This record gives sequence, C-alpha cells and structure tokens, in this order.
Amino acid sequence: MRLTFRTRYLLYMVAVHAVLVALTFQLLKENKPLFIASEMLLVASIYGAIRIYRTFRQPAEFIQSGIEAIREKDFTVKFVPTGNVEVDELIRVYNLMIDQLRQERTRQAEQQFFLDKLVEAAPMAILIFDFDGRLSAVNPKARQLLHVTDDTLLTKPLSATNHPLLVQLSNLPPDQPMTLKGPGAETYRALLGQFIDQGFRRQFLFIEELTAEIIETEKKAYGKVIRMMAHEVNNSIGAVNSILTVTEGDLPDSELRDAVRVAIDRNDRLNRFMRRFADVVRLPTPNPAPADITELVRNVARLMQPQADGRRISLQVTIPDEPVVWSIDMGQLEQVLVNVVKNALEACGPGHTVELVVTGRQLVVRNDGPAIPDTVSANLFDPFFSTKADGQGIGLTLTREILLNHGLTFWLRSDPDGWTRFVIRLA
Repeated sequence: MRLTFRTRYLLYMVAVHAVLVALTFQLLKENKPLFIASEMLLVASIYGAIRIYRTFRQPAEFIQSGIEAIREKDFTVKFVPTGNVEVDELIRVYNLMIDQLRQERTRQAEQQFFLDKLVEAAPMAILIFDFDGRLSAVNPKARQLLHVTDDTLLTKPLSATNHPLLVQLSNLPPDQPMTLKGPGAETYRALLGQFIDQGFRRQFLFIEELTAEIIETEKKAYGKVIRMMAHEVNNSIGAVNSILTVTEGDLPDSELRDAVRVAIDRNDRLNRFMRRFADVVRLPTPNPAPADITELVRNVARLMQPQADGRRISLQVTIPDEPVVWSIDMGQLEQVLVNVVKNALEACGPGHTVELVVTGRQLVVRNDGPAIPDTVSANLFDPFFSTKADGQGIGLTLTREILLNHGLTFWLRSDPDGWTRFVIRLA
C-alpha cells in the first residue's frame, strides 16, 4: 500500500523524536538538570514540527476544500487571506478561478434559460434528439402541429413514431431543407440541423407549416384568373345568347332553328361551368351553429343511396346512438360530405363498400376500392387537380376551402389495411 505524504512525514517525525528521547534518556539520565533541559528542547522540537506540518498542510487543506466545493458545484465558497505569503497567493488564484467559474456558470444558465424559452415560444415545431438519434424533447408547437403527446414520441427514433410526416422525415439529410406535403392540404418545410453537446454531435429538426401562406397565394392567383374569365365569358355569352334568341324566332328553317337552339344550350352549359369555378372564389364565410353530425350523415346517406344502388355498392352508416354536436355551417358541410361520398362511390366498383363513420371528434368516409397511387396522393388537394378524364377538380378544391374555413383538420389517404379514408376531425 502506497503511503501518503502526510503519513510518511508523521512517521518520520515520530521516529526521529523517539530516537532523540531514547538517546537523551541513556546519555543524560544521571544529570537531571541537563536531562530536563534536553526534554524541554525535545518538546519545543515536537511543537515546531507540528507547526511546520500544519504550515505544509494548510495549502493542501485549502485545495481539498476547494475541490469539494467545485465537486458540489458550489461556486460561492471563497477563502480569506491567512498572512502566509505562499498560502495567500494560492488563495488569491483560487478565489479568482471561482469568480470566473461562477460568472461562466451564470452566463451559461442565462443562455440555457433563454434558449429554453426561445424553443418553447418558437412558432415552428422543434424536435431535439439525444446522442443516439432518439427524440429527447419537443416544443409545444410540435405537439400542436403533429397532434401528439410526449409519450408517443420521446425515446423513439423518427422511424418508430408511426407518425406519417415524421416517418417521411426519418431519412432527411442534414442541413438540406425539404418541402413536402402531408396527407391533407398541409405543406411543410423541414430542416435537420446539428450541434455539439459535451463534445458529441446531436441533431434537431425544424418543421414549419406553410399551408396558410401557400393557400393564400394560390387563392389570389386562381381567384384573379377565374374572375377575369367569368367576366369575359358571361359578358360574351349574354350578348351572344340575346342575338341567338332573337334570331331563333325569325328563322323559317327548322334545321337552322335547331342549330341555333344547340348553340344557346351550349352557351348555357358553358355559363354554368364558369359559375362552378366562380363559386370557389365567392365561397361565403361559414356561419357556424350547433348541429347534430349524426343527422347530417344520415341525410347525406339517404341522398347518395340511389347512386350507390345504381353502382351496386354497399353504402353503410356507423353512428353512435347519442347526438354528436359540432359547431358548423350545416349547408357547407353537407356539400363537403356529398362531394366526398360521390368521389368514394366513383372510386369503387360493384361489390365494394363505402362507409360513413362518426365518433365524438371525428367523421370518416372510407371505402375498400383501389388505393390512391403515391404519385396522385401528394396532389389531391391542389387547386383544380383531377384524375378523371372529364373532371375539373372543383369538388376537392371546394371541400378544402370549406374545411379550412371551418378550422377543421382533414386528410385523405390509403392505409395498409386496404381502406381509403377521408378523415374530418375537430382541431
């Protein structure tokens, strides 16, 4: 066992003075005055040795006390000068170091507090990972944007969260912004960043929703075009139809009258076609009022039942016995349901099923027809996008506008279980 400096010094001093005591006793035991004087000198020597030992130990004791204070992260402990030049210099250096450590700790604590507040108040979703790539923290905006709780995210990598958006971002390369679409009308911009913590690399993920800005830009663009087209078409059709109507009555030839009638009917259809586009732009602000969603679903099912029967499709309704009351514009949401059920019926063939399901906070229209291709699903809610040969994409555009104006969350996607679901959910 290796002895400390303190133990070795004490053993040495004990041995030296023990030898001196023994020699003094042997040599001077007959001469009592000299023996007593020698013993007094030995006592003085022992006292001096103790003083020297304490002087040697004082810096070590200061160092030990300082180490304990630093270990306990107590940076308020400072020492006062002792009058010993060497020890006072050590105390001065220690006190200076403690002051600097305390200032640095205070600065870091203030920066950490500011950073925590900044992350909490950030208007974009922020997700922070630990050293192993698992989620360790999320801010309130992330919970709101992703509609999740901490329990469903923390301690998991992105690929294991089972959240469609996060799974898409699980292979996002660092420092390369990406814009992507969700299963509804949402558009997001994401960035995976990196920082150094305790000498090791960690990552964080920014997710910003661009939906409102993009939709507003789109509405301004297509609204201006539609208003201009509607103005020109209506003016032209009105004048042309007036002339054709007058001409129709003056024509003696029945074939010519029939041709003019065909032209008038075609103009009327074109006029109705343009009004459908204009309806998207002129969509009124909803007037929400408490309404029973179950009754609305039953009414829409009765309305669409003849179409389902004609296509030999089973149209089913699953609703609770008690009323489910939402604050909605009944007329507008009814138009949404009619559009969604009509699209579901058109997507299915004979023998398939379309089902309307209502729960407390959710309304689902689902069908077991062919899945929506990935190349199509990303564009479903783009203005006037349609996969039908004769479609104008007005139905889903109008649906998107109504649901957004109501503040409802919605998405349309094909799930692995074989069902395609249009989900409308209270925010």
